[in-house]
Amino acid sequence: MEKNIALVGFMGSGKSVVAKLLAKQLGRKLISTDQLIVERERMEITDIFSIKGEKYFRDVEEDVVFEVSQGEGLVIDCGGGVVLREQNINNLHYRSIIVYLKTSSEAIYSRIKDQMHRPLLNVEDPKSKIDELIAPRLSFYEKANLTVDTSKKTIDFVVDEIIKSISQ
Repeated sequence: MEKNIALVGFMGSGKSVVAKLLAKQLGRKLISTDQLIVERERMEITDIFSIKGEKYFRDVEEDVVFEVSQGEGLVIDCGGGVVLREQNINNLHYRSIIVYLKTSSEAIYSRIKDQMHRPLLNVEDPKSKIDELIAPRLSFYEKANLTVDTSKKTIDFVVDEIIKSISQ
C-alpha cells in the first residue's frame, strides 16, 4: 500500500500550491478537502460559514476527510481547520504521512492580507486573529509525522524537502 501524503497547516501556509507541485512531481492524484466540500455543498466555503455555520462546515469536512483518508497514494490538501477535530487526525494517520507546513504568523499575514475569501479572517484586526486561531491548533499540528517550515522557503524547496524526508 502506498501511503497518502496529507498536508496540514494554517491558511496561507502554502498547502494548496505545495500539494499541486508535490502531486505533479510524484505522479499522484491530488485531492483538496475544501474543493470536495465546495462541490458537495454547491456553495463556496465563505457562504457555507455564513449561511450554515462553522459547526456544519466542520461536520461536512469530517465526512470528507474520512472518505479521502481511505484512499491510497494520494496527495491530500487539507483545509486549515482539519486538525480541529481529533477524529480527522486519527483518520489521516490511518493511511497517510501527515506533513505540517509550519508558517510564522507574519508570513501568513503577508500572504493572505488581500484575500477576501478567508471567512475566519474577515475581521478588523486579521493579524491578531491569526495568532488567536493558530494557538489552539499547534498541539494538533504537532501530531504530524513531518514538519516543514515554509515561512521563508520557496515552493520548490519545500516540495524537495518533503520528497527527501518521505523517501528515507
